[in-house]
Formats: sequence, C-alpha cells, structure tokens
Amino acid sequence: MTLSLRHQPRSRLFVLAGIAVALVGLLGWFATGPLRSASADATPVSQGKPATASSSEGRAYPASAAVDGDTGTRWSSAFSDPQWLQVDLGAPTAIGKVVLQWERAYGTAYQIQTSSDGTAWLTVYSTTTSKGGKETLTVNAMSRYVRLYGTARSSGYGFSLWEFQVFGTSGAPATATVGPVTGGPSSAGPVPTGGATPTSTATAQAGWIMAPNPVTNVKPSHEVPPNKGGFHEFQANCSVSRSNLQDDPIVFPGLAGASHMHTFMGNTTTNANTTVDSLVAGSTTCKAKGDLSAYWMPTLYNGDVAVNPEGLQTIYYKTGVQDYRTIRPFPKGLRFVVGNAKNTDADKFLAATEKGFECGDSYENKNIPLSCPTDRSVKLNIRYQAPSCWDGLHLDSPDHQSHMAYPIDTHSAAGVVCPDDHPVAVPKLEFKMAWPVNGDMSKVHFASGAGPTFHYDFVNAWDDRTLKAMIDGCIVAARQCDAQGHDGRDDQQPAPYVLNNNYVLP
Repeated sequence: MTLSLRHQPRSRLFVLAGIAVALVGLLGWFATGPLRSASADATPVSQGKPATASSSEGRAYPASAAVDGDTGTRWSSAFSDPQWLQVDLGAPTAIGKVVLQWERAYGTAYQIQTSSDGTAWLTVYSTTTSKGGKETLTVNAMSRYVRLYGTARSSGYGFSLWEFQVFGTSGAPATATVGPVTGGPSSAGPVPTGGATPTSTATAQAGWIMAPNPVTNVKPSHEVPPNKGGFHEFQANCSVSRSNLQDDPIVFPGLAGASHMHTFMGNTTTNANTTVDSLVAGSTTCKAKGDLSAYWMPTLYNGDVAVNPEGLQTIYYKTGVQDYRTIRPFPKGLRFVVGNAKNTDADKFLAATEKGFECGDSYENKNIPLSCPTDRSVKLNIRYQAPSCWDGLHLDSPDHQSHMAYPIDTHSAAGVVCPDDHPVAVPKLEFKMAWPVNGDMSKVHFASGAGPTFHYDFVNAWDDRTLKAMIDGCIVAARQCDAQGHDGRDDQQPAPYVLNNNYVLP
C-alpha cells in the first residue's frame, strides 16, 4: 500500500526532503557553480552571532543553527503561534537586507523587527502572504538586534529556518529613502513590542529619512562639567497659531482631516501639507522670530467645547544630559512625536512629566483631575519632556520616535548620559502648557482621549544661526534665557536673548 507524504513519519520526511534538497543543490552546482559563490555581501553580519529564540522543537534545532552559515542545519520552533528568533549583532549596524531560507515548515505571516536594546521592537517589514522558500527582504534600519516574529505557520509544524541572514555594515548609516515625511503608524507614540506593521517594504523604507549632514563618530560624554547646578536652558515662548484642525503633517502627511483635532503653536502655516520649505517661508507666533518651528498637540475639550491655551505658552529648551557642554542644535527638518496617542499606562506618562497634571495645589496627577479650584487664576497645567538623544543619522523614523531616545542614568559621577546607539545630545524640549479650565473637570479630555494620551509633535525650522546662538549662549554657557529679537535671517547678528539677570547675549 502506498502512503501519502502527509502520513509519512516526520523522520522519513526529513530524509526524503534531504534527498530532494541534495539533488536540487547538485543540479544547481553544475549549472551555476558552488552555491556559496563570492559576492559583495557573501558573509552576513549575523553569521556566528549570538541567537536566541522563543522555543525550539528539540536540541537538534537550536536558534544558533539559523546563523551558522550552514544550510544543512536549521532552527525549528514549537508547534504554536507566535514564535520568534533574534540575533544580537553586537553593535548598532546599518541593515540593508534580510534573507530568510525557509525549510518546508515556513511562516506565512511574520514581521522583521529591530531593536536597540533587545526589549523595545520596531517592525520594519511585515507580510501575511509569504510562500516560503528563499526570501530576500530590503530593510533600511540602524539597530543592534534583529528578529523574525512569526504569527502564522504554513502547517501544523513550527517555524523552521535553514538560515536567518542579516546583511549590513556595522557603525555605518543605511541607505534610506530621502523624501517627504511619510505616514507610518496611525498612533502617535512609541511602538510596543510587535511594533507598527507597514504593509510593504517600501513603506518601511520611506519612514527612515536620512539627515543630509549626519553626525558620526560621536560618543556620549561621561565627563563631569564644572557647573553641575543652576540653569542650562532657554524658553521658546509661543502662542496658538492655528487651532482645531484635523491635520498632522508627521503622522498623516498630505491627508487633510485624517487625524484627531490638534492645536498648533509657532509657525502659522502648519497643515497636512507642511514641508520644511513651507515652514521656513512662513511666520511665527513665537517671541523669537527666528523660531519658525511647528509645534502641535491634541486639542483639549470640556465636554464638546474646545479649550485652547491663552497667550504665550512656554516650550523649554534644556539640557537633558549632565554634560550640558555637549548639546548641539537640532538639524533642520528633524521631527519627532513625544508620547503616545493610545497610551493607557498612566504611570509611564507620569514618569515623563515634571509634576503630572497640576491645578491649584494639586500635583502629581496621572490623569486629568476630576475637579480643580474655581479661582480665576487656576488652570490645568502639564510639563511633559521629550527625548534628547539623537541617533545622528535620521531626521525621522517609521514610528517617528526610534531616531530619538531618552538619556540614561549611569548611577555614577557622569550622571545622565545619552545611550551609545543615540549618542548625539540635543536640546530637551519640555512643553509647559496651561489651559483655562477649572471647577468640574469630569468632562475634560483631549481629542486623543484621557489624560495619559497627551502627546506633542515637533518639526525643527529654527533659523540655524539663531538656534546655535541660543544653545551656545544659554545652555552651554549655563544660563537661563528668554528669547526675543529679530529673525536672524538677514545680515544682522543672531537675535539677542534677554537673560534672567537682564544681560543681553551678543
């Protein structure tokens, strides 16, 4: 009686599959020469590097078998979803390509994800229609860790890979698509494990926007500056420039009305079609006329009535690291999102603020208080801080956050420093917003939802000379400044800045 392959024992199937692979390989050798013929990227940067996996079918199928360069050994997972395989490249690496060589048991749906710390993952490629075999995926990312995250299998067996190959160059920027801001994920905030899921490689590529003048060969400073105390900051005092528009040029570029309602400050031209050129050609509601940057946040509502901040609001530019002497200006066109429009973690939100939501004498509130004193002077306040360490390579990333990072505490004399994979210290933005609302706060919410969904967006369009003068004369010089003066876009000297002791910066 003849048995079908479906009913053959798995061990016999392995033998049959091995014979078939050997015959195909032998024929291929005669037709094209050795399978491992020399090429420009013959050796993947993942080969021989530490690999781990969510599970293994057995001792004969370890994670390391997928990165050993031997197409006769493989990793095979347990027979369930999801499963993952990851490799530690040992250092931040510019990744240009990932090659998957599947065994018969392949993944029909999976993601390629990257991470700087092996904990927070960003999806840079996603598919639900894989046919197995050998797949070559174009991936543009700068990362240390790379993983395959499988969510659906082709059969009742596990995910099985002969080889998981990552190609790139350690320490060098990837070749990324340069162009307008792209859409990315629909949520304006950090991508959780599993990440955003672009529907094509092109979408993932377009999310990485290379800086025209990348900053390389920089290491985070661990030096202790002479003046650790005092102020190292200046204020960008800006009022509302455009209110209650459903536009978001970072998350939904070119799609007017596609986002939740936003309140804009600074540049008066910001809309869904905003570009750096349009900002530079615009005007501003900020005191420093050289600050043509775009700032925006979700609109606050009391019931169904929009409540906008009144008058100048403070946007601090501070040092985020202990060695304030290393702060550099933002590159023109740098953009990022601070916070998460879908955040439900009130503790995480509180940790990124100065004192949480404040009103009257009530502080450290994780959410908008249900009531506030009714005195006319009482307003709802928030001070929310942005990451201040840049990767030096990208003006934007697919989730609009991965090119930026918060400093880390060394628990040493060096204090707070930038992480190695985001070594460039830039000013720390801190939104200090005040909304004229008090009394019964039970119906107060943001267009994005409850209090912890508060977030804000930034596109740098400062006049270069003005921003540098401000950083050098205030943050690096250990002063506290209030920005004033002309726009700096002519032949005059950069705008003067009045300090808290009335000294005028030349």
